[in-house]
Amino acid sequence: MRHAWQQESGTEEAGPQGPRAEAREEEAAVAAIRELGTPTVPAGKSRFHTLLVIGQIEGHTILPAQNKTTKYEHVIPQLVAIQQNPAIEGLLVVLNTVGGDVEAGLALAEMIASLSKPTVSLVLGGGHSIGAPVAVAADYSFIAPTATMTIHPIRMNGLVVGVPQTYEYLDKMQDRVVKFVVSHSHISEAHFRELMLRTGELARDVGTVLVGADAVQAGLMDAVGGIREAMAKLEEMAGPPSRPRRRAAARSRPKGGA
Repeated sequence: MRHAWQQESGTEEAGPQGPRAEAREEEAAVAAIRELGTPTVPAGKSRFHTLLVIGQIEGHTILPAQNKTTKYEHVIPQLVAIQQNPAIEGLLVVLNTVGGDVEAGLALAEMIASLSKPTVSLVLGGGHSIGAPVAVAADYSFIAPTATMTIHPIRMNGLVVGVPQTYEYLDKMQDRVVKFVVSHSHISEAHFRELMLRTGELARDVGTVLVGADAVQAGLMDAVGGIREAMAKLEEMAGPPSRPRRRAAARSRPKGGA
């Protein structure tokens, strides 16, 4: 009787946990579908971190809700954590961006360039405007065969005061972008400025559109490739996985009981 009562009692205790566990799993699946479009998310730990730069790089002004944006106040803490986390041994930056705020884009590019860990960038779709400095900030850069990069002069939104100082300010800001790109790629300053100021290629603007291999030939990107080539390069740069360090106390602890 006592044994039977224990079995029944155990069934009664475990019973309520079953529906709750199923509800949690169902809620997680719904959340995955809502966020990622799939009920199953590939699991597994990686020693590399992936950073996405998509849509428009948002600066000091909040963009409309319908715009897909990359917020620099979200990305910068990630880069700090990547630098400080010993478990992360490399960074893959995936770009599909139309550009955005110049200072915010340069801030992200400077952070990526100053990381002490291997970095690889991959341009998919587009790496336009201020996305170009972010792409070349990595130690090695790839561009997909069909991806494009638009090189053009910087613009200014809002009120523009028609005085010489305004144009001097724009010229100084343009120099910041040019110097960063030239110092982190194989393109010369003269060629980059020629691409930036070229006429006749864009319908309503000055500049140049580089498609895949054109960006490599110009010296802006390092190679044409996709995710396979980017991950292989990151593995090569990072070297073999580092083994977890054991504490000295654990090594000196005698085996067996006292």
